[in-house]
Amino acid sequence: MATKIRLQRGGRKGYAFYGIVIADVRAPRDGKFTEKIGTFNPNTNPATVDLNFERALYWVESGAQPTDTVRNILKSEGVYMMKHLRGGVKKGAFDEAAAQKKFDAWKENKLKGFEAISEKDAKAKQDALAAALEAEKKVNEAIAKKVADKKAANATAEAEATATEETTEAPAEEATEAPAEA
Repeated sequence: MATKIRLQRGGRKGYAFYGIVIADVRAPRDGKFTEKIGTFNPNTNPATVDLNFERALYWVESGAQPTDTVRNILKSEGVYMMKHLRGGVKKGAFDEAAAQKKFDAWKENKLKGFEAISEKDAKAKQDALAAALEAEKKVNEAIAKKVADKKAANATAEAEATATEETTEAPAEEATEAPAEA
């Protein structure tokens, strides 16, 4: 029986969620499978992979052929790295402890890379927020200046209107007083 390691689709429409399964090559995509070795959720950022490492390594060493997507997932999780190191142990290039040390160093280096990327993203978000805040402060200052100019213009206009009313009222009072004197 030829076996494949492939994705089995689940989830709802527009929100796919996959199981990583071992299945016969003749079985349908979402049909019968031999064993479920993990899950893959591409909807998160970064994509979430939950994998039974030992079972995946067993099936890869047994000759199960992964699909392209699953091969990329297994490579990123280190299954192929461990397979390569175990091959070196079998050939006598180094012992099991050295292989495990190399694998741990590889995994640590990979985690440092992820941390650097996440720190870079966090810093970019923080810088973007700071730039947006500065832009908003400038816009608010411009609006405050316009409002102050408008209030000053209104105050000047009101002062002129009051002065005009006072000057127009004064001759009217004189006009009413003049006929009374005559």
